[in-house]
Amino acid sequence: MSKQIEKIKKLIENREKARLGGGEKAIQKQHERGKYTARERIDMLLDEGSFEEYDMFKEHRCHNFGMEKKQFPGDGVVAGSGTIDGRLVFVFAQDFTVHAGSLSETMSQKICKVMDMAMKMGAPVIGINDSGGARIQEGINALAGYAEIFERNILASGVIPQISGIFGPCAGGAVYSPALTDFTLMMEGTSYMFLTGPKVVKTVTGEDIDQEHLGGASVHATKSGVTHFTAKTEEEGIQMLKMLLSYIPSNNMEVAPRHKCDDPINRMEDSLNEIIPENPNEAYDMYKVIGAVVDNGEFFEVQPKFAKNIIVGFARFNGQSVGIVANQPSCYAGVLDVNASRKGARFVRFCDAFNIPIVSLVDVPGFLPGTGQEYNAVILHGAQLLYAYGEATVPKITVTLRKSYGGSHIVMGSKQLHTDLNYAWPSAEIAVMGASGAAAVLYAKEAKAKKEAGEDVKAFIAEKEDEYNELFANPYQAAKYGYIDDVIEPRNTRFRICRGLAQLATKRDALPAKKHGNIPM
Repeated sequence: MSKQIEKIKKLIENREKARLGGGEKAIQKQHERGKYTARERIDMLLDEGSFEEYDMFKEHRCHNFGMEKKQFPGDGVVAGSGTIDGRLVFVFAQDFTVHAGSLSETMSQKICKVMDMAMKMGAPVIGINDSGGARIQEGINALAGYAEIFERNILASGVIPQISGIFGPCAGGAVYSPALTDFTLMMEGTSYMFLTGPKVVKTVTGEDIDQEHLGGASVHATKSGVTHFTAKTEEEGIQMLKMLLSYIPSNNMEVAPRHKCDDPINRMEDSLNEIIPENPNEAYDMYKVIGAVVDNGEFFEVQPKFAKNIIVGFARFNGQSVGIVANQPSCYAGVLDVNASRKGARFVRFCDAFNIPIVSLVDVPGFLPGTGQEYNAVILHGAQLLYAYGEATVPKITVTLRKSYGGSHIVMGSKQLHTDLNYAWPSAEIAVMGASGAAAVLYAKEAKAKKEAGEDVKAFIAEKEDEYNELFANPYQAAKYGYIDDVIEPRNTRFRICRGLAQLATKRDALPAKKHGNIPM
């Protein structure tokens, strides 16, 4: 056998060793936990045969605590590039079979390399997290590695899409990278995220809690809003990542891929003409409206379990990807609060950063009152939504279906926030407040006088409410001043949105020159 053949044979052997990560036993343990390995996850994510791996043979350089005797090719992360539906993406997947996926200096270098390349190529980066945290044996070098990753997350923000999949532990400083990315997906039952674990919590606060209730997928999907998606199986999670990518562009200089559309843009949806209840206080389901107007009824919702009083997600109109922001009357009457405001603001800012038009469906009675909201800075969070809409320069279309009162009217894509097209259904009520509240304020003195005179106050207030409704419980006052561009028949909503988006396709808008704004936080 020639030396050249021997060297090639050695290369093949080294590759096989590297592909085993922490070894057969460690892989078996990973499978017993109900989890796939890093390489298996990448194989599921990328187009078959498209993966190009970098730094397969890279090893750590730590000589503390006997670590020099514990070397594994690749050092606990698989990194490289490939394609998803033919589109270039960069990926890294932490390998829990190697030192529990703990982050070393060399692991961070591998991650930073693919992030740097993603920025150069203008391609999304997808990180699959499954790690026990920083590699304690490396001390400050591990912390520096995290910081290098975070800095790249910051620089890439708004330039390329960044997506995090939490497929196992993600604790301590490790949580900040997913928090800095655009979207996060967690696995139900096998993943968790928290800054400090149950033992530290118990020591410091005395609170007795387990990992799942401290930072499991259900917690972050419903209470904190840290994760945007959850999946029951890793196969489902991978498919959700692929679906998400189909709606978004590869970078901030491109537009999202356009899909072939066989759903007629002039399709009438007669059910919308009757969906608004006669009783203004009665709820209806905004999902039915969304499903009726978007292409083929397909809607990919973001944060479906968090702040359900507002709905955000991706859909298509005539094959064009758009971001949907809609109030949900069947949850807290669609009122805006702290969580709904920050959920909406974050989504609007993502869409604006990546050239995705925003379609808003409005039915909002106001902001939720109370000390709980005021103490938790509903003013600042409401201002975030206001800021996001006002700053967005992508095409914006707002359709007011029913209520649009007070400050909530302003923040939900009003004309004054430079929304391009504002439509309203005939059922739209655009005013400072509802009729009962307005009548109570406007006619307080008269009502008091009538009460003292022994007259029927209820009948008087009811009469004034009717007058107020006559004046404001319709969209024509707003249309009179040009704040509404047109009052449309509900069943024509899809056609008007599709035509509006086509009209706005060449929109050009710019913000005043500045380093960056100071968004309220």
